[in-house]
Amino acid sequence: MVFVVAEIGVNWDGDFELAKQMMSMAKKCGCNAVKFQAFDYNIVKEHPESDRLMKSAVSKDNVDKIDKISKEIGIEWFATPMYPDAVTLLEPYVKKFKVRVADGRSLFQNKSSEIIDRIMKTKKNFIISVEKNPKILSTYSQKNISWLYCVSKYPCDFSDLDFSNIENFDGYSNHCPHFLAPLTAVILGSKIIEVHITSDKSKDFADNNVSFDYDELENLMKLIRLAEKIKF
Repeated sequence: MVFVVAEIGVNWDGDFELAKQMMSMAKKCGCNAVKFQAFDYNIVKEHPESDRLMKSAVSKDNVDKIDKISKEIGIEWFATPMYPDAVTLLEPYVKKFKVRVADGRSLFQNKSSEIIDRIMKTKKNFIISVEKNPKILSTYSQKNISWLYCVSKYPCDFSDLDFSNIENFDGYSNHCPHFLAPLTAVILGSKIIEVHITSDKSKDFADNNVSFDYDELENLMKLIRLAEKIKF
C-alpha cells in the first residue's frame, strides 16, 4: 500500500481545533499519517508573518497536545525538524522524521549535517526530500532512509516535473496544485506520497498555493487506492 502523508505544516495557525479537524479529515480520506514542522524563530525571522508562523511550529509548549490529539483520532503524526534540537524534542513522540530539501542538499557534496546526524543516532526511520537522484549517495543507502523526489518551487508547474528517473526514488513530495502530479507518481511506482492539505483555500494560510482541500484530498485518495491495484 502507498503510504500517504498529509502535510498540515503551517496551515493550522496554532489552532488546536483546526489541527484536530485536519487530522480527522486526513484519516477519513484514507491518509496514513499527518506531518507538522518544527522550526525556531531564526528560520522564519525574515518572513513578514514570522510571529504567525511561529504559532504553527511544533514546540515544547504544544507537542504534548499534538500527540494527544493524534492518539485520540488514531492517526500517526511526525514532523520535519529544521534545527538540531528539534530532533531531541520530537524523538520521544514520533516513529519517523522528515528532512526537507534544504537540509538534504549537503549530502550531494559528500557532507552530512547536524540535523541528519542527530536523526541517524535515534536509529529511527526518516524520509528525505531531494531534487537529485539519490542512488549516487551510496554512503546513505540505508534501509531506514526513504527518498522523495521533490521540486522545491511553490507552486511548481507540470513542466517543472521530471519523472524520468522516478524509479530511483521511494516516493514523491508534491508542490504542484493539481492532483495529477502525485497520482502520476503513484502510477509510476512511488510508495510514499506527501501532499500539503488545507481546511479552506479561500483563506490566507501560508501554504495554500500548494495545498489540497478536503474534497481534493478525498478524490486523490480514491484514485491512489484504485491506481495501486494496477499490476506492472
